[in-house]
Amino acid sequence: MDIGVYTFVENTPDPGTGRLLDPVQRLRDLMEEIALADQVGLDVFGIGEHHRPDFLASAPQMLLAAAAERTKRIRLSTAVTVLSSDDPVRVYEQFATLDLLSGGRAEIMAGRGSFIESFPLFGYDLNDYDELFAEKLELLIAVRDHERLSWQGRHRPPLHDQAVYPRAPHKIPIWIAVGGNPPSAVRAGTLGLPMALAIIGGMPERFAPFVELFHKAAAHAGHDPKTLPVGINTHGYVADTSQQAADEFFPSYAAQMSHIGRERGWPPTTRAQFNSGLPLQGHLMIGSPEQVIEKTLYQHEKLGHQRYLMQMSVGTMPHAKTMRSIELFGTKVAPAVKQALKDSQPRRVEVDTDGPAASRL
Repeated sequence: MDIGVYTFVENTPDPGTGRLLDPVQRLRDLMEEIALADQVGLDVFGIGEHHRPDFLASAPQMLLAAAAERTKRIRLSTAVTVLSSDDPVRVYEQFATLDLLSGGRAEIMAGRGSFIESFPLFGYDLNDYDELFAEKLELLIAVRDHERLSWQGRHRPPLHDQAVYPRAPHKIPIWIAVGGNPPSAVRAGTLGLPMALAIIGGMPERFAPFVELFHKAAAHAGHDPKTLPVGINTHGYVADTSQQAADEFFPSYAAQMSHIGRERGWPPTTRAQFNSGLPLQGHLMIGSPEQVIEKTLYQHEKLGHQRYLMQMSVGTMPHAKTMRSIELFGTKVAPAVKQALKDSQPRRVEVDTDGPAASRL
């Protein structure tokens, strides 16, 4: 299993002091967090695109390019690229450049976006929400797979035997981010692309039908499901003890989730609701290293995924605490999970050696 971290680069008022961190300092902290994730052996660091005042990641490619110079082995991904409101040709050019800078470590996680600010910002109609994503995903795959191509769609000027440069030295992995929409799982499987499930509520095992749907769609389209990895992304945090982890994570988590909830008509997040996600079957990957190891293995038993990414900052977490969480995650949790999974397998089979590390089952 590939194990890593993702963030939206939150920059919200500290729930204790009400103080807003200087954006310059927040981005410096981000670079330190990515560098530490690389040093402790985590496999992936993802940055999600947002166009809101409470996040600093409207241009993840820029942040990942800066991180490429601070790291050596960790894969650098978006989480997600809001492809519906972007230009696939430009997306590929940026990620091909990132791939060259990083020595082949760039990945794209493409999604429709759970926030809609980018659509009016870049002049797109929300009535075309799904059609935009489908068409632009088709073009992104075509640009990745063909140096020169002709293409025509409804939402972008056509390409007539045009080439796109630079070319990445490797085929850049394109993951499809899936929330609670079954057709998205079908789309990923049909296209033969890896699927990343975002689980921010409920019981993760309830997402098992999405994995099954993904595999069935892949097989129906002629792809071997065994070569298509599944990832899950959840909120999480690691501290030395379970009580410490819950107490440190809750204030910023509750503040940010309640803030977003007000925009969407949800009630405020309470400690009781938060606590309901903490048990083994819950969606919050929060606890001591031993608890997070146990929960990761439990979820793997239910979902059979090959990648797990943890969002440690939901709202503003103190930098030192995030760094400690990354340290424990990389030095304690990840090695134990990988060893347990290795011990449970009679043999290790390499598949799709030209693909992402996550496809090595």
